[in-house]
Amino acid sequence: MRLYSLSVLYKGDPKVHLLKAAYDVSTFNFFQRSSVQEFMTFTSQLIAERSAPGSRASVKEQEYLCHVYVRSDGLAGVVIADNEYPQRVCFTLLDKVLDEFSRQVSKMDWPSGSPATISYSALDEYLSKYQVQTP
Repeated sequence: MRLYSLSVLYKGDPKVHLLKAAYDVSTFNFFQRSSVQEFMTFTSQLIAERSAPGSRASVKEQEYLCHVYVRSDGLAGVVIADNEYPQRVCFTLLDKVLDEFSRQVSKMDWPSGSPATISYSALDEYLSKYQVQTP
């Protein structure tokens, strides 16, 4: 059971854009890592774009399960995990991350924010904390 990506996005008027993301691509071949990360970024944006505000969904994409939660204020979170990772845990994680993000990052920064300008460092910690270690 693995988590591969945890993203916070803003579903603005023209389109969705990434505010902050964390990735764990350590299980992939070194030469595949950047393209896997690009795929996860693109997929996260696409799923958030296609989800209605105030909705939660789980979407299967290739061998991954993508869990999305779009809040009514436009803030969205996406977790990309393998098929075995519990769905309930993913949505608990998304709730926690989006609540904390909205408290720490001003709502005025969401429409124009980018991973370079948003200062929120907890995603990497959450990604490793929620990673299930196999014996």
